[in-house]
Amino acid sequence: MSASFWSDAERHLVRYIGASSFVPEIIERAEGSFVWTADGRKLLDFTSGQMSAILGHSHPAVVATIQRQAATLDHLFSGMLSRPVVDLARRLAESLPEPLSKVLLLTTGAESNEAAIRMAKLVTGNHEIISFARSWHGMTQAAASATYSSGRKGYGPAAPGNFAIPTPNAYRPDFTTAGGELDWRRQLDFSFEIFDAQSVGSLAACIVEPILSSGGVIDLPPGYLAELRDRVHARGGLLILDEAQTGLCRTGDWYAFQRDGVTPDILTLSKTLGAGLPLAAVVTSPEIEQAAHDRGFLFFTTHVSDPLVAAVGNTVLDVLTAEKLDVRAAELGSYLGKGLWDLATRHRVIGDVRGRGLLIGLELVEDGGRKADEIGAAVTRRCLELGLHMNVVQLPGMGGVFRIAPALTSTTGELDLGLEILDQAIGEVTAS
Repeated sequence: MSASFWSDAERHLVRYIGASSFVPEIIERAEGSFVWTADGRKLLDFTSGQMSAILGHSHPAVVATIQRQAATLDHLFSGMLSRPVVDLARRLAESLPEPLSKVLLLTTGAESNEAAIRMAKLVTGNHEIISFARSWHGMTQAAASATYSSGRKGYGPAAPGNFAIPTPNAYRPDFTTAGGELDWRRQLDFSFEIFDAQSVGSLAACIVEPILSSGGVIDLPPGYLAELRDRVHARGGLLILDEAQTGLCRTGDWYAFQRDGVTPDILTLSKTLGAGLPLAAVVTSPEIEQAAHDRGFLFFTTHVSDPLVAAVGNTVLDVLTAEKLDVRAAELGSYLGKGLWDLATRHRVIGDVRGRGLLIGLELVEDGGRKADEIGAAVTRRCLELGLHMNVVQLPGMGGVFRIAPALTSTTGELDLGLEILDQAIGEVTAS
């Protein structure tokens, strides 16, 4: 059976993940923090699926909602509304600071970023977009044009007016203070000097992740976001925050921007909102929504405002609130971070541990002449053999960075198991 599965996969599937290959396991089912393979192996999922399943796999409350909602109302014409959609919009607005209160429900992160950029261009009348040089915002046209971490070569011109600025990486700083630490203010000065030199004076928006995930789990320094917002506003643009992976309790706050007290003009949510199901949102102010509407804002998809996934979104908010998973994420993140730093004392190949809550980056460095990305790939393979699924970011100049994002419902015992397997895998790979 498995031979025919892989033969059919090779024959019929488009390979969509660049130079990477599919995980060499057939997954039959998933529950909680684990997935099971066709040959009965149990794998601890340290990535929450695609960084999305914050309640773990097949959470009973989500399963019950899907069964109930699918039996009554699953999909509608895009101009029709249902109670789950309006309820979710209201509840998202209630979870956010003013003036974020107008919600558009979509399917994926790329869609939500596409809609946000489109809205910003329409409202401002401008077309230029700023994003980080290690950004990831999606694979649709405007989102891909604002994505610089990978996937740019070979597809022809990106949307005009897109600009990359340096990513403030405290572990690998490009601008430093006298003490050798990242001088993000000087870096930001430089960023806008090069932008202003190239801009035609038509800034529509700056779109950034509060913690760059695909870029190597890089947390913006405290104070950076406020200064970035002010510079963007001074040039007539809007600040869009992409909280696909950081929103809804993963960082220990309901939203990552709360740490900095910076409310974006437009917020995008996805991955965590559906806890693994395709649900995304754009949230903005009444003022911006009104201006967009007055100018004829047009953005809808086949699955805009679908009631099935909106009902799941409401259940996700129920569970996050009832189980206080923001507090749980902060506690588990502290526990896991300490465990990873303990590993760093035993493995010189671990260069840095960073992140917030249960979004943690573990950066490997060159060891014994072996490149970090090579070591990272080998550790990933060995972890899988030992029963742990990991995800390693491999970007030029970044080394190998593991993105560790367990479910917020994880137990300390499950985190201990992951640490134990990772310890063994790194030890075996570096010893060889």
